Amino acid sequence: MESVLAAWQVATLGGIVSWIMISSCLNVTQKLRSLLQPWVTHYVIIGTAFILQIQKYQHKFLDSLFSGLSCVVSVPFYTGFLPLVFWSGHVKLARHMTLLMAFCDYLGNTIKDTVSAPRPSCPPVRRVTATKDEKENALEYGLPSSHTLNTVCLAGIYLGMHSLVDIIAGLALGLAVLAFWLTVHEYVDNFIISGHNVLSFWSALSFLLLFAYPTPELPTPSFEFHTAFNGVALGIVAGVHLTYYQFHHEAAPVIFSPQLSIPAFVGRILVGMPTILLVKFCSKALAKWIVPVISNTLGIPIKSTSYIPMLNAPVKGKESDKIKQSSYAQKLFFFSGQDIFDVDTGIRFLQYAGLAWSVVDLAPSVFAHLRL
Repeated sequence: MESVLAAWQVATLGGIVSWIMISSCLNVTQKLRSLLQPWVTHYVIIGTAFILQIQKYQHKFLDSLFSGLSCVVSVPFYTGFLPLVFWSGHVKLARHMTLLMAFCDYLGNTIKDTVSAPRPSCPPVRRVTATKDEKENALEYGLPSSHTLNTVCLAGIYLGMHSLVDIIAGLALGLAVLAFWLTVHEYVDNFIISGHNVLSFWSALSFLLLFAYPTPELPTPSFEFHTAFNGVALGIVAGVHLTYYQFHHEAAPVIFSPQLSIPAFVGRILVGMPTILLVKFCSKALAKWIVPVISNTLGIPIKSTSYIPMLNAPVKGKESDKIKQSSYAQKLFFFSGQDIFDVDTGIRFLQYAGLAWSVVDLAPSVFAHLRL
């Protein structure tokens, strides 16, 4: 049985490696973009009139309402909300939600950066970006709509972030992903709980997915969002696998039960939130030291866009961003002319992996010690 499990794991990782090499050699991303981008751009342009019709009903209340709804599917919201689901005792639901969001984020952002389709033109469309998170999202490409993919909601039309074709694509992709997940989620859960080589397999998978990500036409924050969720998925899988029978089993106390009262749950929040934020800070500080050391040991030229200013290479502007996101596949297997690695990717990945691990391992251990 173990040999069969090992075989499918090797086949999965080998398939990803093969895809990275083939797509890099055959320039698959650019070829797909040349086919899809003109078609999508055409529908984005002709859909502008529809968005303008909706935005005629502009009102401050609607601005606040839809901005709030869009924040509900943002990375900061998930960072604050998912720990509460874990700590409320709904541990199976929480890990399924986390992994599904990570899957949606990777798939959606991969398609975004492959197609590199524009968002509705502003002006004439009025783009509502009331928060820093919305301003970052506005820098991404449009199709598919991540908000629709994650929540099947239509708030992004009013905000001027997406065209109708983005919404339709996000809806179709979201339904397809949901159908697929409902088919495989029990197999995934059983593997995480009691599978063989879970930590080594998921670590290798997370690493390869960073290199399998397509290069966008122009730099966007989509890869950064994927890196964060990729790290979160690894941290959740590692923590749950190691502590399932202590904290994440089917009989774990659930909120509103005698074993987990409201005061105890509030205590978990008051203790847990500072704990995971401290771990996030420490993970980032540790990663800022470890990643450059490992890179230098391996003789890999490095730079840092934001985390370690002293490592900045003498490259500026768009060229710097291009180096950050280009040809990860070529750098993995054979160095190209652009052989400077941005250590921010590794730092961000380890930072969020540490954060997620603390949610499902460290924080519950503290709760148990405090009898919460």
